[in-house]
Amino acid sequence: MELLAPAGNMEKMRVALHYGADAVYLGLADFSLRSMSRGFSEDEVFEAIKLARSLGRKAFITLNILPHNRDLEALREHLQRLAPHRPDGVIVSDPGVFEMAAELLPDSDLHISTQANITNAASAKFWKRMGAARIVLAREVSIEEIKQIRDAVDIEIEAFVHGSICMAYSGRCYISSFMTNRSANDGECANSCRWNYTLLEKKSGEGEMTAPVQRDEEEPTYFLREEKRPDEYMPVFENDRGTYLMSAKDLCMIEHIPELLEAGVTSFKIEGRGKGVNYAAGVVKVYREALDAAARGDRTVDPRWIEELGMFSSRGYTTGMFFGPHPDKDYHHDEARIDRKTHDFGGIVRERSAEQILLAPRTVLRPGEQIQFLSKGIETDLFTITAVLDEEGNTVAATKNEAMARLQFDRPIPDVVRPMDIIRRPCMTTAAN
Repeated sequence: MELLAPAGNMEKMRVALHYGADAVYLGLADFSLRSMSRGFSEDEVFEAIKLARSLGRKAFITLNILPHNRDLEALREHLQRLAPHRPDGVIVSDPGVFEMAAELLPDSDLHISTQANITNAASAKFWKRMGAARIVLAREVSIEEIKQIRDAVDIEIEAFVHGSICMAYSGRCYISSFMTNRSANDGECANSCRWNYTLLEKKSGEGEMTAPVQRDEEEPTYFLREEKRPDEYMPVFENDRGTYLMSAKDLCMIEHIPELLEAGVTSFKIEGRGKGVNYAAGVVKVYREALDAAARGDRTVDPRWIEELGMFSSRGYTTGMFFGPHPDKDYHHDEARIDRKTHDFGGIVRERSAEQILLAPRTVLRPGEQIQFLSKGIETDLFTITAVLDEEGNTVAATKNEAMARLQFDRPIPDVVRPMDIIRRPCMTTAAN
């Protein structure tokens, strides 16, 4: 049983490992569907593998781009430089890249990406015969189908349990390409599915609505219009499987970890390489606790887990397709909180004593403000800042980004606070409520 966390850069990786990830996945931006983010340099990828290994954890390298001919030489060269570092696994989706990795990385396991759309036992058997050690299941696979795959083939099964869901078959999305000429399959996703849209109904007698995409079906009654493209109308079609209008909610399986474990999932994957340190810390911590409880046979869901996950900006939470296409298992959060975080990321604790912490701040903090430590057992306790000092101990008015600071509080700092723990500040609206 493995908790697999996203690592968008070295800092996020260290925080994810600190909060209990057994493994991380990371890669070069050009080859891992993250070309719009800075991510890791090649030397940092090598350093990340070394760091994970030194802590007894694993590092998986993402090479799941769907490459064109122009990409192959650079991919081969990267694999050749990667080989001496022996990553624990590489995640691929393209058969050509699979063969290349098998040739050049004989000491690394081959994992088949969710981009390969594995939805059945026959596909799992195929990749097993080819030499894959693990399959990352498509988002559309139900818990019952996971059991069937588990019974049919002896292979490691990885499944996403938390994070964004693409409006496509396991991420093979073309909306960004059509609307902005930026391909999600080359790592340039514009997140078009998360823009603000209005659903319009075409009433009898109205003039024609222009739509950039039309299909040979009966004329639609409804159209979508994006707020920054007021003159473009996109038709909405429906079939016997339902109406699909973008990815409106984020995946959250925190209440169903035991069921996934019993179904045969061996690696529980969190989405979010592009998200912040606060997200990496909080989500990994919650799922670590849930997995540990499930391993003990405890099926109790701690209400704090739900509250913790509700602190991060999301589109609301759903169980996705794990219980079928219309499961009615969505999480009914307060609509006013959807897409709004409740806490600001305050910074990372570098050193601590009973009297003060040395902080790498990520926001401006002043005396009189209240913060919380993301530390075991005191997650909801509020601590009031009584003094802010620079690293040399001189009193200052507030913290500054990128400048280390010392914080003192209205009471002693509990022993459970550790270096690498993060602090958070309740947002103004949250504190007021």
